[in-house]
Amino acid sequence: MGNSVEDAKQTLVQRFRAWGENSFPPTVLASLIAAQHMRPFQFFPMLFPPVLLFTSYANLQGYKTDSAGISAAWSGLYLLLAGRRRQPFMQRWGVRGIVRGTTMGLCLVNLVGGGLAYTLGKREEEEE
Repeated sequence: MGNSVEDAKQTLVQRFRAWGENSFPPTVLASLIAAQHMRPFQFFPMLFPPVLLFTSYANLQGYKTDSAGISAAWSGLYLLLAGRRRQPFMQRWGVRGIVRGTTMGLCLVNLVGGGLAYTLGKREEEEE
């Protein structure tokens, strides 16, 4: 029998990796980013949803490792850029603030999960 702490850590890594290999989180993230920056339209943040939707499509086409890496990189970039914007304290608890916080949290989880899936994943060429 293994140590329960090691088993818990292994399952946590496996859960993050499974999250990174899933095609659903980048789609949700693209929807949240579009909801925040569509009105008023902001050009630069709106570059993120098409890339994240493309990673979901690539994931469904069988490129799980590569799409996890691209999704992690773009999620981290959005997290970095969104973290630079300052928001007054009282606006954090409005609808926009909660959506922004949810988006940034999802970016962090995608960054970790996608990074693990990309780092630990195997490509089709390497398996043969």
